Amino acid sequence: MREVCRDSSRRLSLRLLLVGVLGTLATTLATTLASTVNAAEPANPPASVERGRYLVHAGGCLTCHTADRPDAVPLAGGRALKTAFGTFYAPNLTPDPETGLGNWTGADVSRALREGVAPDGSYYYPVFPYPSYTGLTDSDVTDIAAYLGSLAPIRQATPEHELPWYLSSRLVMSGWNLLNFTAQRFRPDAASDDAWNRGAYLVRHLGHCGECHTPRNMLGGPDRNRELVGNPAGADGKAVPDISQDPDSGIGRWSADEIVFLLETGLLPDGDFAGSLMSDVIDDNTGKLTAADRQAIAVYLKSVKPAP
Repeated sequence: MREVCRDSSRRLSLRLLLVGVLGTLATTLATTLASTVNAAEPANPPASVERGRYLVHAGGCLTCHTADRPDAVPLAGGRALKTAFGTFYAPNLTPDPETGLGNWTGADVSRALREGVAPDGSYYYPVFPYPSYTGLTDSDVTDIAAYLGSLAPIRQATPEHELPWYLSSRLVMSGWNLLNFTAQRFRPDAASDDAWNRGAYLVRHLGHCGECHTPRNMLGGPDRNRELVGNPAGADGKAVPDISQDPDSGIGRWSADEIVFLLETGLLPDGDFAGSLMSDVIDDNTGKLTAADRQAIAVYLKSVKPAP
């Protein structure tokens, strides 16, 4: 009887030892495979994150998505944007899962930027410049998503928009989009050089200059036939200047160097400084661009025709 017990005990010990060894091997193998996959396909490659950082500045994201107060966390949302159609509050772009983009995929970011549609299928209001961002390249959208995903999550809820009753349902935006929005990627002009095409991409799409400097129709849609000729009812109800080549009302008398200097420093040719929202744009956006990109913007602006 003792021998039987000893044999049973030995067999049990061997089984337990075998289970332990196999468990250790399985854990080691899983860890090794996970490390291999992560090394081969990092979620946010550093180079993509760094490019995204530049693009977020170039795209003016900080200007609107950072609250207008000294202690505001960049890109955590909350800035009030007063328009003729009500007051809109810019959302939190940090990866907080409850109040930000923490549960978004790269496809969600792309659809929001280029189609104006939220992950739940609802439409954004065009105070968010998706009509301009629709031209963004795939690689730029990927890099922007990578950078936003790398931020520290900040839990900060966004206030509800303050809108008239007829805009309370986002379904009205489906009709607005039919009349005023066309999803179309940027296509370089084969007849123009690289600097002009880069400037066109920055002004028309990434930098979305026309969202403020192009006049709007009665529905708030941009008048594409009068690109950049100024907007009498811009952000906060203030007039936005003409930046076409009109020599009197626009910047037709400015040199390319004067345009570049304004974008870098905020200093106008007459010695005054740009004010209002443009000062924030220069601090957060154009002042952070490379010299080549500022020059490209100047090249493009020198080609913009005055209002007909």
